[in-house]
Amino acid sequence: MSYILIIGAKSDIAKATAREYAKNGYDLYLAARNSDELKEFAQDITTRTQKVVKLVELDILDYEGHQAFYNNLNKKPLGVISAVGYLGEQDKAQSDFSEAQRIIDTNYTGVVSLFNIIADDFQKRRSGFMVGIGSVAGDRGRKSNYIYGSAKAALTAYLSGLRNRLYDSQVHVLTVKPGFVATKMTQEMDLPEKLTAQPEEVAEDIYNAQQKNKNISYTKWIWKYVMLIIKMIPEWMFKKMSI
Repeated sequence: MSYILIIGAKSDIAKATAREYAKNGYDLYLAARNSDELKEFAQDITTRTQKVVKLVELDILDYEGHQAFYNNLNKKPLGVISAVGYLGEQDKAQSDFSEAQRIIDTNYTGVVSLFNIIADDFQKRRSGFMVGIGSVAGDRGRKSNYIYGSAKAALTAYLSGLRNRLYDSQVHVLTVKPGFVATKMTQEMDLPEKLTAQPEEVAEDIYNAQQKNKNISYTKWIWKYVMLIIKMIPEWMFKKMSI
């Protein structure tokens, strides 16, 4: 059995990714807070694919518990995928640091804490893959979500360095940058249809990019070019824009 560890397993993208990997023959660890809430979902995957799905309790902000969490996985995973994410409220985060800290720690600090532990193990084993789901919001700071975007930018830089560190150990590190995705987190937003992916599309892109050992994957693919254009806008002009 080859297990894939998916953290932040309650999210729509995580669930779609779990289905994608199980469909392709992998057993799963699904890690989340109150993981018992995933029992029905896990049973459905097992029924459809006959793959083993184990639920494991994880608080991404409980840094001191991360080593024990990983040690307690009886069979260490072949790969790990972080689908952890918290959009938060930008307006609140500007004046309430506890909200800003929650956004930063959920999207960045907690992932780094756990990924460092897993990276050490994979490096010793000289095998494995690590996938971090970031966001195009990390490619350039915008006033509408710059706290969230800054955390995702930090995650992108971290994954780049991790990829550099682990290259000689044959450990693959993939950075995934979704644009708009139709999920519970974005259901109140008026998203442009042609630029908005479904969770299943993102999951398929993640699987294909990981299998091909890609370094960075935008999803939908058009976001690579959208963000290229946005990054080319001069700062003196960009600061006056509302995008």
